[in-house]
Amino acid sequence: MEHGLLGQIEDLCRALLSSRGEASGVAIARRVLDLYAHATPDERHAFLRSLAANFGPDRATIGDAWSAYEREATPATLAAMIHAVEPPRQELFRRLNFAPGGTAALLAMREDLLGCGAEGELKSVDADLVHLFASWFNRGFLRLRRIDWLTPADILERIIRYESVHEVQGWDDLQRRVYPADRRCFAFFHPSLAREPLIFVQVALTNQIPGAIGDLLTADRQVMPVEEVTTAVFYSISNCQLGLRSVSFGNFLIKQVVEELSRELPSLNTFVTLSPAPGFGGWLARVLDDPTGSGWSERETEAVKRVLGAPDWHRDAVALASIEKTMLALAAEYYLSIKTGSGEPIDPVARFHLGNGARLERLNWVADVSPKGLREAKGLMVNYLYDRRSIEANHEAYVGTGAIAASDAVSRHLRENARIR
Repeated sequence: MEHGLLGQIEDLCRALLSSRGEASGVAIARRVLDLYAHATPDERHAFLRSLAANFGPDRATIGDAWSAYEREATPATLAAMIHAVEPPRQELFRRLNFAPGGTAALLAMREDLLGCGAEGELKSVDADLVHLFASWFNRGFLRLRRIDWLTPADILERIIRYESVHEVQGWDDLQRRVYPADRRCFAFFHPSLAREPLIFVQVALTNQIPGAIGDLLTADRQVMPVEEVTTAVFYSISNCQLGLRSVSFGNFLIKQVVEELSRELPSLNTFVTLSPAPGFGGWLARVLDDPTGSGWSERETEAVKRVLGAPDWHRDAVALASIEKTMLALAAEYYLSIKTGSGEPIDPVARFHLGNGARLERLNWVADVSPKGLREAKGLMVNYLYDRRSIEANHEAYVGTGAIAASDAVSRHLRENARIR
């Protein structure tokens, strides 16, 4: 950033921090955000580095406050120490939020920060924004709204744009997902972003647990009368705001939607997902590249490689049947045995649902034959069951000991794994 512009914004930021008048503070905040919005990417990056270097806590002040607290631990010295530790940029962000559109501007600023990698000196700036967003976007401020065909067009356009699991193929496809009596879509909104969904979930109402996404999204399916539905299927959850990464409220969304649907449709008794397996394809490729190092039989893995290497392999029913047991055994190992360095499942979707208290209910191979599903997961999809009687116990076991709640069917695939290997 040109020194003059950087200096101008820094001066305005300091003036904002020292401002005592509400009207003048709003005017300064608006000017800062306006200058930032019209800056180039390099200029924005320079400003973010300036926030890290020039608007952090003062070490000498922290040391003095700590010494005073050690000499006399009183509420006053504790308050002084807390004030000394908080970076001035946190208060700066709060005051920037006074400006009209301030919340959206700060979310965009964090998107820029994440685009820079949020590493090194920028980590502290990112941590401050996440800390504030976790308070500003806590569950108490969020509003659940149903998305249907009468929802304003600009919001429906955002649903199309933000859908990240199963791409919406235009307006007709969106209508099939939100208009029929056996389909629902719900989103969380925040008062400061009234027309911007934060996260949304798409739900199919059925009478059985589905094993393939095509059955839910096909254009020529028969609409099921709502009096016949028994099962709510959460088949897509999409986060909309990159700036809110690491600020989690998806678990609240699912649980509130369960309550909403239970009140509306008492016939519902089963709540499941049909979820992608975004990391399975990459993990499987590593196993097939080095089967012995992964403890797998070369004979079995060669058969898998041969089938998966054929053109349109997902259409060859005979070939698929020949490796089905091996593929499901591999999938069971991926979900139940392979962990991150911190001891969690390596699949991010699994971490989300298991952490919410769901049970790994069923593994479905060749369930998503879209280009994305074949590329990322070799067609694998998973059902997680949300049983309200066991959600809390499953959550506590997962958080406390890392225990994964899994059905007998999934556990049998893991035992088959041992036989094959």
